[in-house]
Amino acid sequence: MTTEAFGTRLRRAMDERGPLCVGIDPHASLLADWGLTDDIAGLERFTHTVVEALADRVAVLKPQSAFFERFGSRGIAVLERAVADAREAGALVLMDAKRGDIGSTMAAYAATYLDPASPLFSDAVTVSPYLGYESLRPALDLARESGTGVFVLALTSNPEGAEVQHAARVDGRSVAATVLDHLRAENSDAAPMGSYGAVVGATLGRSIDATGANLAINGPLLAPGIGAQGATAADLPKVFGANVRNVVPNVSRGVLRHGPDVAALRESADRFASEIRDAVAS
Repeated sequence: MTTEAFGTRLRRAMDERGPLCVGIDPHASLLADWGLTDDIAGLERFTHTVVEALADRVAVLKPQSAFFERFGSRGIAVLERAVADAREAGALVLMDAKRGDIGSTMAAYAATYLDPASPLFSDAVTVSPYLGYESLRPALDLARESGTGVFVLALTSNPEGAEVQHAARVDGRSVAATVLDHLRAENSDAAPMGSYGAVVGATLGRSIDATGANLAINGPLLAPGIGAQGATAADLPKVFGANVRNVVPNVSRGVLRHGPDVAALRESADRFASEIRDAVAS
């Protein structure tokens, strides 16, 4: 078992290494850009290179499970190795799986990523609350027990998300605001930062205001959209305001496009981390 809460470990990693999460997204076009084949050999080379380049310097690495699952059991084996190697090198691993279900199925998803006995044991996992927030209870409870974390989809950067996340409940509150309220309650007794985070797009600007969402959840805010999606480090204080210190900006293509050169990957990640640190401190 991990004896220290994920939120505590994440706060320390962000303070020491800079507040940056880099995705590991081996989609076919990126493999081709690296001069790799779209097969297990290419997947393994890509993943190993990213972990070798970044796991000893970034706070968080975020493998996207789907890009490994598409290769079947051999792809999952590559993912298992990447998770273990990244954690051994000091990076926290956030598994981007976006799981969401009910009952025993949700419990099985939770065990896959948050049980220390699992070969895919990660420091945290992304989950979807749109079968009802309490459907996530198996993952929330196991995270508390095992010292891991969850990041719940709240205000995502894709435009289609608004039709659900901005929708008003019968009490007039938006769905996204309700999800954030639940997370605030989960983190109420945590210090220095809770282990229950939200996914909030860095590209959303002040459109967040229209949802009535309060981002002060005493937990981490995973912010996709920096780099290729158009957001910059300078946008973070504008979007997140007083909560910016708890933001974990995610950059994927903005860093990965510099591979397969290890030095170039490191230089790009270091540059993003420096820009983000300066923006947060300003």
